[in-house]
Amino acid sequence: MTIQLPDASGALRSYEPRPEPLAVTSGTPFTSRTVFSAAHVVADPFADTSPDSAAAVDWDATLAFRRHLWSHGLGVAEAMDTAQRGMGLDWAGAAELIRRSSAEAKAVGGRIACGVGTDQITGGTLADVQAAYEEQLALVEESGAQAILMASRALAAVAKGPEDYLEVYGHLLRQATEPVVLHWLGPMFDPALEGYWGSSDLDAATDTFLEVIAAHPDKVDGIKVSLLEAQREIDIRRRLPQGVRCYTGDDFNYPELIAGDDQGFSHALLGIFDPLGPLAAEAVRVLDTGNTAGFRELLDPTVELSRHLFQTPTRFYKTGVVFLAWLAGHQSHFTMVGGLQSARSLPHFARAYQLADGLGLFPDPKLAEERMKNLLALYGVTQ
Repeated sequence: MTIQLPDASGALRSYEPRPEPLAVTSGTPFTSRTVFSAAHVVADPFADTSPDSAAAVDWDATLAFRRHLWSHGLGVAEAMDTAQRGMGLDWAGAAELIRRSSAEAKAVGGRIACGVGTDQITGGTLADVQAAYEEQLALVEESGAQAILMASRALAAVAKGPEDYLEVYGHLLRQATEPVVLHWLGPMFDPALEGYWGSSDLDAATDTFLEVIAAHPDKVDGIKVSLLEAQREIDIRRRLPQGVRCYTGDDFNYPELIAGDDQGFSHALLGIFDPLGPLAAEAVRVLDTGNTAGFRELLDPTVELSRHLFQTPTRFYKTGVVFLAWLAGHQSHFTMVGGLQSARSLPHFARAYQLADGLGLFPDPKLAEERMKNLLALYGVTQ
């Protein structure tokens, strides 16, 4: 049985779907790495909304997907950019997501860390930015989740130089009750973050970033670096104070960064682990046994899919993530908050389907094939 898929040129090509999914085992907690999957939100397809409306979330499906990730041993990084923070999900929606997911984590014993930002404001003074961060930090801590201090569009707009970043982050770290994760999100994920840490020169920005950490090492559990530059992450990793972890956010080079070298390794906090959850967990359990080659054998083939989903404009990777969740049966529809399902082309979806199917990511390959054919039919492709 074959399916006709459009290639990059728009020509239809025959593809024979994989008959069986990849066999994975659930099981013991990870021992060698701490691994978070940033998780997407499921839209309510029956809500009468527009792209300008507040997000309408299907809470049952959204929380069920988090239980799926926890069941495989992954931690959940909640209310991050994968959940469409700043791209359809506003602060009110994110706050509700944090409350609900944190309560669910307590109920099932899952690990959770939640994004702290400033998206309740769009401008203002440095004091306004600091107050916005404080409000969100308080909510995350009250929910019982670990805090991830995300990069702030408002801070990027108002900061006059590195000293303003040192002031704001220093204040937040001093008042945090538990060690946090610092998140450096590059402009490829959000153009409004150009020049973060006070400079567009990444070497200078790195120095400021590390200065913040060096001043408060006891309040920094780790850093998440999302710059898509493997060597820069390695260089930063080697300059961290003892005890501060590096969580890779590099969706292009994660297997080599997690595997590490003779001078260290990265943990993981990745959006690509949303669709890769079971396979990624299987690979980390292999790594736990000391079998680095086996880990790479499982995870290296996934990079082509990840690079496809995260191709420029990188910020629209969420569309591919939700598309694959629909094909995998984790939700009943392919709609997104803010109408973001329209952000990628049919050839992009077709290639994502083919790559994911080849990896065995779909628990029910027949269901995935049927849903792919339904999407193709909407675009006028008959089989």
